[in-house]
Amino acid sequence: MTQPGGTGPIGPFPPGVDTDEAETEYDNRRRRLLWKMPSGLYVLGSTDKGDRRNGMTINWVTQVSFEPKLVAASVERTAFTHELIVASDVFSLNFVSQEDRAIVRKFTKPVDVDLVAHTLNGFPYHDGVTGAPILDQAVAYVDCEVRQAIELGDHTLFIGEIVDAAFQSDEETPVLAMHDTRMNYGG
Repeated sequence: MTQPGGTGPIGPFPPGVDTDEAETEYDNRRRRLLWKMPSGLYVLGSTDKGDRRNGMTINWVTQVSFEPKLVAASVERTAFTHELIVASDVFSLNFVSQEDRAIVRKFTKPVDVDLVAHTLNGFPYHDGVTGAPILDQAVAYVDCEVRQAIELGDHTLFIGEIVDAAFQSDEETPVLAMHDTRMNYGG
């Protein structure tokens, strides 16, 4: 984007933000504003289609197409989950009940997987159609095959086609959103 009058690019800071102190102040304000953007809070299931599984708390997720049914999830490239998705081209999104909000805190780091007991951090799971783990306690899930991966900054946007989806409890159960917690991520 070019500044008015064609004097060159605007970003990443607007005109007048030209000192280290002003950049820090602006970046903090921008971050607080981005935290206000409404978003869901999910557990993203991943696998390498071998013995490795993971569940990761994620909020940068959205539907991006009606036909085919596509969802996009943005995952930091240094995350273990990223490694698994790249290896398998699959992921699941687990919708969590508002009442189960404590679950998402259990998935902020790589998880303890028990393949025999089929648990991730002690939470029972089953493998979806794609092999990605689906939490038995999830209100609902979508199971996706990656159709496209786009590198964006320090994240990769994985665009997945929904190949299976289901409610595992009452369809009217309120699902967790970022604003239901004290967590924030972004900016």
